Amino acid sequence: MTEPSLHPAAAPSAEAMPSTGWRRFVADWASDQTSFKGVSWGKAMMWVFLLSDTFVFGCFLVAYMTARMSTTVPWPNPSEVFALEIGGTEVPLILIAIMTFVLISSSGTMALAVHYGYLRDRRKAGRLMLVTALFGACFVGMQAFEWTKLIREGVRPWANPWGAPQFGSTFFMITGFHGTHVTIGVIFLLVLARKVLRGDYETGRRGFFTSRRGRYEAIEIMGLYWHFVDLVWVFIFAFFYLW
Repeated sequence: MTEPSLHPAAAPSAEAMPSTGWRRFVADWASDQTSFKGVSWGKAMMWVFLLSDTFVFGCFLVAYMTARMSTTVPWPNPSEVFALEIGGTEVPLILIAIMTFVLISSSGTMALAVHYGYLRDRRKAGRLMLVTALFGACFVGMQAFEWTKLIREGVRPWANPWGAPQFGSTFFMITGFHGTHVTIGVIFLLVLARKVLRGDYETGRRGFFTSRRGRYEAIEIMGLYWHFVDLVWVFIFAFFYLW
């Protein structure tokens, strides 16, 4: 039986390549190609970033659960803390419901923007990205209003008038970290929308995200980030406002 050539210049044949198990995994990651076959580095690196961010948010939420379950002081009632007075009546969680609706709706507009981006309909894609950015800005604005209201009512990172002092620190840390992600997303959405509407992806104008002509994949990468931010809010909503 003839031994396969081991000369460095010789390309390995399909039969010589491992097909299953750890050998295949090592061969994929050691190959002189894109590690994720058929996936651009931009998209792959966004997935790596989102995976690392998942661990960060996960640690924050675990810390919140630990603080809540271990404290001997009663935890504040979300229906009372996050209520708004409308027409002389306290309406629980109304602001949070609107914030959630706005952010979830922005996922729909972002998905449509990605769709029209790949169809090369730059007007619809750009406008939908602007609408998504508007939804995100509204969310951040309502979150700022919520923070202002709680601070005026005496909530601090070390104390609050409704019970366990850990409530303030965990609330401001987690919602603030998430709000920072939304703010960054809004900024990048505005930048990309300007490039799309200006036609940078048609002319190949050099710059951030537009080094290659016709490469609308940047919109999809932005969409991955935005959908992640929306998904994280679902968990924050469940842990802070419904539990």
